[in-house]
Amino acid sequence: MNGKRCTIRPFNYTEFGIIKNTSGSNNFVLSVKQWIEHTGAIGITARAGRYGGTYAHKDIAFHFGMWISPKFQLLLVKEYQRLKDDENDRLKLEWNLQRTLAKVNYTIHTDAIKQKLIPEHLSSQQKSFVYADEADLLNVALFGKTAKQWRDQNPNEKGNIRDTSTIEQLVVLSNLESINAMLIKQGLSQAERLLKLNEMAISQMTSLLNHRTLKKLK
Repeated sequence: MNGKRCTIRPFNYTEFGIIKNTSGSNNFVLSVKQWIEHTGAIGITARAGRYGGTYAHKDIAFHFGMWISPKFQLLLVKEYQRLKDDENDRLKLEWNLQRTLAKVNYTIHTDAIKQKLIPEHLSSQQKSFVYADEADLLNVALFGKTAKQWRDQNPNEKGNIRDTSTIEQLVVLSNLESINAMLIKQGLSQAERLLKLNEMAISQMTSLLNHRTLKKLK
């Protein structure tokens, strides 16, 4: 330690707010070094040179891996499910994978809706209509139907359309929430977003269902 006191710079939330508000623009660019310099982040580092590279805390690395690869995300979810099932078998507890996955990216999605789609001074009930409308946008993009259409077609089923989804569908749904949040910040109309989300849903579902490694996990 050489008698020197190590000080950790606090995270700069003001700079983070500026970055967050500009991240939806088409010309937005941010390098790892700029992120560290502006915010004082300590969970990720970047070094140049022969032995340099970008290194991050495992939580950040996992999240980044899930963002760029739905296959990696599904592998991680399956392993989590296996470990959770084993733990709960020993402890005799119950848990619900669907509800756990439904929470993934939920805050990111609702924050984008709140910031860009909900005008000021709406009542709580009026705001709930906007959230429900965007949730149904994702339902149509992935399942081809709204929540009400599913209930009308399945009157005897318990729960809702997402409670009866496969793991693959829930993984893709989680990704669509994050993608829709980004498209909302970019100012795309709902019709434009629906087309892009549907294309992404088809691409990711095809990739997940056809991947040999993932088939062996079932």
